Amino acid sequence: MKPTAKKECLKRMNYLKGHLDGIKKMLEKDSYCIDIIKQNKAVINALHKVNELILASHFDTCVVGAALSKNKKKQRSMVNELIGIYKTSNNF
Repeated sequence: MKPTAKKECLKRMNYLKGHLDGIKKMLEKDSYCIDIIKQNKAVINALHKVNELILASHFDTCVVGAALSKNKKKQRSMVNELIGIYKTSNNF
């Protein structure tokens, strides 16, 4: 992973950790259900963004490396991984 992407992802994950703690407190205090759901959706969207950053870095490093190599098996494996990720998730 590119160092800049790693740094940004770790920063976002620390933010998400705090956000989840806040949602837990909302649950403990019996906050309004819709407010909790809205906060959960914000966390889910933020996780999607982290995955986008990781995927972009993956393209810049691993995928480009595989594409530039002459190893057809490695290239096919990389394509299959990407297709697999796409098939198993809505927004990465």
